[in-house]
Amino acid sequence: MRKHLRKWLAGLLVVIAILPLSGCSFSFPGLSGSGSNTVRIASQNTTEQQIMAYMIQGMITHYTKLDSTIINNLGSGNVSFNALKNKQADISSIRFYGTDLTTILNEKFERDPAKVKTTVRDEFQNRYHMTYLKDYGFSDTYAWMVKQSYAKKHNLQTVSDLQKLSPNMTVGIDQIWQNRQGDGYPAFQKMYGFGFGKVLPMQTGLLYDALSADKMDAVLGYSTDGRVSSYHLKLLKDDKNFFPPYDAAPVATDAILKAHPELKPVLNRLAGKISLKTMQTLNYKVDDQLEEPQTVANDFLKAHHYFEGGND
Repeated sequence: MRKHLRKWLAGLLVVIAILPLSGCSFSFPGLSGSGSNTVRIASQNTTEQQIMAYMIQGMITHYTKLDSTIINNLGSGNVSFNALKNKQADISSIRFYGTDLTTILNEKFERDPAKVKTTVRDEFQNRYHMTYLKDYGFSDTYAWMVKQSYAKKHNLQTVSDLQKLSPNMTVGIDQIWQNRQGDGYPAFQKMYGFGFGKVLPMQTGLLYDALSADKMDAVLGYSTDGRVSSYHLKLLKDDKNFFPPYDAAPVATDAILKAHPELKPVLNRLAGKISLKTMQTLNYKVDDQLEEPQTVANDFLKAHHYFEGGND
């Protein structure tokens, strides 16, 4: 989704991370060879992945005697998954149920949240000996959004409210979504019963600027993007539950949980503590205010006293 552009080493680190995951016989620091008391946390190259990786590291440091290291800037969910599968990482900082259902498990597309979660949890356990821990509390999914002034003018609260305006609307979408199977534009038109007058695919990063500059009436962005807060955008409720559940949770290998059973209750202290609004705010601090992900994560943990009364 969003790349942390200030990390100019990201491309190099992605290459370094991918090489050992692709079957090469050599390895690199942080991916293997760590001591038995070092927990290796895999993070993709998005802002929220990095923030949550540092949050996990902060919790481990605060509550245990274990060391930890972050394998940062992995290029995709497949790469971070393979790091766990190949025993080159122990925890994935964020995994999304809806993504793992179709991309990792190759299961049939499903919208029912309960079915998705049950399938993903069971199959990750049975096939890969990995445990989906408790959800953080936010879902990073596609979301239709408009400017607050536009929502107020047309009394918009839900996606269905757009129908009366849709023939004359210009909307921006990311390039992948236009022909995406299952939850792309064709399926959207079928479920909601309308399309838009003009649909312009573009790079995700340009969507928010175009909406803010009144070049679009609405855009399909990401629910946790920090620019939702910085541009004061209105998220429209997906009242027909078109988009599948992309609830976020950490995933750990059974091996690391068996070796260090103290980890599970520590990580579960974060369960339900990171709301959608919270994640937007944390992302905003990094992407717009240019704070470091580690600083944002640690400040958040300290402000909440490391969730001393968390879920054990």
